[in-house]
Amino acid sequence: MYRFSNTVIGVLNLLSLLASIPIIGTALWKARSSTTCENFLQTPLLVIGFIILLVSLAGFIGACFNVAWALWVYLVVMIFLIATLMGLTLFGLVVTSQGGGVEVPGRVYKEYRLGDYHPWLRERVRDPEYWNSIRSCILTSKTCARIETWTTLDYFQQDMSSVQSGCCKPPTACTYEVGVVQGGEDCFRWNNGIEMLCYECDACKAGVLEEIRLDWRKLSVVNILVLVLLIAVYAAGCCAFHNTRHAAHPYHPSDDNRMTKVRPRWDYYWWRWWHEKKEQLY
Repeated sequence: MYRFSNTVIGVLNLLSLLASIPIIGTALWKARSSTTCENFLQTPLLVIGFIILLVSLAGFIGACFNVAWALWVYLVVMIFLIATLMGLTLFGLVVTSQGGGVEVPGRVYKEYRLGDYHPWLRERVRDPEYWNSIRSCILTSKTCARIETWTTLDYFQQDMSSVQSGCCKPPTACTYEVGVVQGGEDCFRWNNGIEMLCYECDACKAGVLEEIRLDWRKLSVVNILVLVLLIAVYAAGCCAFHNTRHAAHPYHPSDDNRMTKVRPRWDYYWWRWWHEKKEQLY
């Protein structure tokens, strides 16, 4: 049993250690990629990846080399990691439960409304500093340049990403006549300038939130799978920790044969005194 549980914990931690590498790689790729503008999840991915890497390494060393203190540190950190990851997953599921696109009659693409998203996400994109970084990234990635050559027929037949739908064109409900603009506040924010377009529109912010929402939902699914793996690894780690301590303090069968003095109960003395008095009388 000792070898089996330690082998299991070693294999599981090796797998989780290897699994942390693509998580860290994905976060670094998102940070360096010029076409990925939602840097919202880069820090959580890096933190989760490095913690899993270090914790798995400690568990692997402790299980394979019988290092009791490494396993003790591993189990303490692991329980905090499981609790934190569970909290982040639940928070992500709640925050991303709202949102989604609205069908546009006669069009393939959807349009997005800022008011449909969770208030916590709306506050994020309303922060001027955060939004300016997103806006600069969209300009650099030339997301809108991909639809500049579209004809009127293309707008009816081609699909768009949420960012293209919200940032690269005015809302479909807008009507522009000579000196008259109708359709909502975003219609007034629209500008034909290549560096203006609809980047200050609520529809553009909603399109960015839609990409964040979809990415976060995918990350939540991965978090659930990682949680299941971590709980299984933690259970095996408890067995490995018990076995490592047992190996450090081996069991001696002779311990069971040691005699210990037992103090007689009070009624024994009373019974003995009574019988002695009885014998004296007779």
